[in-house]
Amino acid sequence: MKIVYMGTPDFAVGPLKALIEAGHEVTAVVTQPDKPKGRSKELVPPPVKAYATEQGLTVFQPEKIKTPEAVAELKKYEADLFVVAAFGQILSKKILEMPKYGCVNIHASLLPKYRGAAPIQWSIIDGEKETGVTIMQMDEGLDTGDILTRKIVSIDDEDTGESLFDKLCEAGSELLLTTIPQIEAGTLCPVKQDETKSTYAKMLKKELGNIDFTKSAKEIWCLVRGLNSWPSAYTYYNNKMLKIWKAKPVAENGDAAPGTLVKKDKESIYVQTGDGLLQILEIQPEGKKRMNVKDFMLGHSFEIGTVFVSEKR
Repeated sequence: MKIVYMGTPDFAVGPLKALIEAGHEVTAVVTQPDKPKGRSKELVPPPVKAYATEQGLTVFQPEKIKTPEAVAELKKYEADLFVVAAFGQILSKKILEMPKYGCVNIHASLLPKYRGAAPIQWSIIDGEKETGVTIMQMDEGLDTGDILTRKIVSIDDEDTGESLFDKLCEAGSELLLTTIPQIEAGTLCPVKQDETKSTYAKMLKKELGNIDFTKSAKEIWCLVRGLNSWPSAYTYYNNKMLKIWKAKPVAENGDAAPGTLVKKDKESIYVQTGDGLLQILEIQPEGKKRMNVKDFMLGHSFEIGTVFVSEKR
């Protein structure tokens, strides 16, 4: 099948690679423009462009996909199907109706739950036990199209935003390859999304990682995992930011106020929360690399009674 592929970040590289390895003809790859990065402001290509260029594929990078010029360009890339994965722009009705089989989207959640920009991280932050990928027939709404196929993926206690990202990328690639033949054969039965069950996964901001120790240890544990590797969960210690990379909830309570370090051992420290203790195992002091609490305590001392706060004082 001839396919135009639209995607931008790392998540979108896996499905593109799967399409090529399965022998589908990718007539063009559409992705976001290169963006400046770092102090030098050097233009850096998005991951999908980097991979597509390696494969010798035609790459199109419109500032705005809905312009008449962009639509005209898309028509040149004859395709039976447009496959979209985290592209980052909304498609117009003209584009949606352009290919023979329309446009399908690979979304990293079990729709209608977690529509929007950050479904992977929010599924962990919210304490879900499972998530998955959905391939939907795109319409003009935001992740509102009819469901074609879905695949469930479990969320383990050790999963982070980064590890779940990898699991869902693999699941999405596999699901895409089994769905395309069904699209071509006309054997799928699209299912409308139940609007009463829809939720929205809003974009992540750095401020989200500021830990509120009045919340339960379980809630903070989920936040730490969900925001690993970006933007990370953090608190303040000795007037400096302290990122928390690994922690566990402990069903135990002390008499201290939330945020207070109540005990420690050779491997970790324990901080009182609104409900339970948070065992902290891996940290990153401001200006330093990530390290185990055990290693940090070889040259520093965490004092019992220390209070972790939400801002510099």
